[in-house]
Amino acid sequence: MDFDARTLTTRSMSIVIKNARDIEQMRLAGRLAGEILDQVADFLRPGVTTGEVDQFAAQLMVDAGCKSAFLGYRGFPGHICISVNEEVIHGIGGQRRIQYGDIIKLDIGIFRNGWVGDNATTVPIGIITPELQKLLAATEESLYKAIALVREGVRLGDVCAEIEEHVMRQGYSVVREFVGHGVGRKLHEDPQVPNYGKRGSGPKLKAGMTLAIEPMVNMGASGVQVLSDGWTAVTVDRLPSAHFEHTVLVTKGEPEILTWREKILSKFKAK
Repeated sequence: MDFDARTLTTRSMSIVIKNARDIEQMRLAGRLAGEILDQVADFLRPGVTTGEVDQFAAQLMVDAGCKSAFLGYRGFPGHICISVNEEVIHGIGGQRRIQYGDIIKLDIGIFRNGWVGDNATTVPIGIITPELQKLLAATEESLYKAIALVREGVRLGDVCAEIEEHVMRQGYSVVREFVGHGVGRKLHEDPQVPNYGKRGSGPKLKAGMTLAIEPMVNMGASGVQVLSDGWTAVTVDRLPSAHFEHTVLVTKGEPEILTWREKILSKFKAK
């Protein structure tokens, strides 16, 4: 679940550096979050309601001995975020039925032994249009291009700028009202990780930081509108949007994706 950039203040950042024991706990939480995301993605099919998807995810969490990091967070009523087509993020499970040709954004965060695993993906339902295929590919590519830059000493602004530059070259826009974030014992920690930025700016990454990097990319305009439920964010022009996310560990060398999934659909890996 992303951070609402509209709540940013001028307070100084306090970035938590995880030790070896913390990192091992985050690996376990991240792996479990990824496993649950895979199973929920497999459950999606035409005719299923988004509420049924939410309840399926809730039961998986019970069976795995973890709990939702989203349920009750600032009053959020769902166990996961499930957003359809023009819904960008924070969709709440309900009576809406999934249709053939939809794209479904699943954002799943869990607490395992007090540590958070947070990840998201966009799932096509059946055969989708070439235009949607291109949007999903560009969004996912931008995530892995950003992850590939993550290592100690790199400026955060370089990572963020990589996302926007990649999708803009393909004619898309990034959401600016919501951003990625640090993650650990809390769902949202410092630093904020926008999907836009200025190269050479921002804090230098340090080994032991853990970041939720999550491009939210719109086919049309970048703006979003929050619906009357107070949560669901949709594109202002009602064109489709895509969302992908991993929790990533900063090291002195290659980045480590803590939410790597066995069934991940992407062909792109951090190199």
